[in-house]
Amino acid sequence: MIGARAQQCGRQRNGAVCGNGLCCSQFGYCGNTNDYCGQGCQSQCRPRPSTGGGGAGGDVASIFPPSLYEQMLKHRNDGACLSRGFYTYDAFLVACRSFPGFATTGDDATRKKELAAFFGQTSHETTGGWPTAPDGAYAWGYCFINERNQADYCTPCNYNYGPAGRAIGADLINNPDLVATDAVISFKTAIWFWMTPQGNKPSCHDVIIGKWTPSDADRSAGRVPGYGVITNIINGGLECGRGPDSRVQDRIGFYLRYCDLLQVNPGSNLDCNNQRSF
Repeated sequence: MIGARAQQCGRQRNGAVCGNGLCCSQFGYCGNTNDYCGQGCQSQCRPRPSTGGGGAGGDVASIFPPSLYEQMLKHRNDGACLSRGFYTYDAFLVACRSFPGFATTGDDATRKKELAAFFGQTSHETTGGWPTAPDGAYAWGYCFINERNQADYCTPCNYNYGPAGRAIGADLINNPDLVATDAVISFKTAIWFWMTPQGNKPSCHDVIIGKWTPSDADRSAGRVPGYGVITNIINGGLECGRGPDSRVQDRIGFYLRYCDLLQVNPGSNLDCNNQRSF
C-alpha cells in the first residue's frame, strides 16, 4: 500500500525531485501512472492532453489564446521595458504544463479567474507602468524580469531557490541567473510559488479555486477567501492590515483589468487592508 511507504518527494520531502524523471504525486510519492502524474502532481509532471474549452480541465491554451495574452501584457515588449522579447506565450504554456492543476481546475470561469489573479499579482511585481502611461498603468505588466518589489514573492528570495529548483528540476542555488535568462524557468518558479503552500499559509491556487477554508483564527484575523488574502500570502507582512495601501491597490488594478479582458467576475474581498498578516 502507498500509505506504508515513506514519502519520497515534493513538499513532503522539502521539495525533493523523483529520480529517473518520475512524477511526484500530490501525496509525495514517485511513479509514472496518472495517479502520480495527473491532478495534484508536484513536479516532472506530464502535460495533460487538451480537452477543449468544455469547462472541466483541459490545456490552458483552450481558454487563453495568444491574442489574449498579447492584449493582457500589451507593453511587455516595449522598447522601454527591460523584459522585451523575454516573456513569450510559448514559454508560459510550457511552464504551465509542468503544473497540471494550474488554470485547469474547475469550470472555465474558475480557470480564467486563476489566470487573472496570477497575472494580476505577478504583473504588480514586474510593472513598468505609471499613472499617465499609454493604455493606463495596468497595461504595463511584465516590463521587468526581476521583481520590482523584492519582498516575499518567489524568485528573488534565496530561501525559495532550493525548494523551487528541486521541484522544477533546476539547480537554482548554484545557477540563480536561470530565473532571469530562461523564460520557462522564470514562469515555472512563479507558478511553483503559486501552487505551493508556504509555511502556515494556503497556496494561492487553493484560495482562488475556492478550495481553501479559513480557520477560526483566520477569520478572527480578517483573512477570508478572495483576491485580498492572496496578497496577504505573498506580501502581507508589508502590505496588509495597515488600511489602504497603494501597493495593494496596484495589485487589484491589474487583477480587475485582466478579469475584464477574460470576462470573468473578480469576486469580493479584493484587498487585505483590514487583514492581519499570516
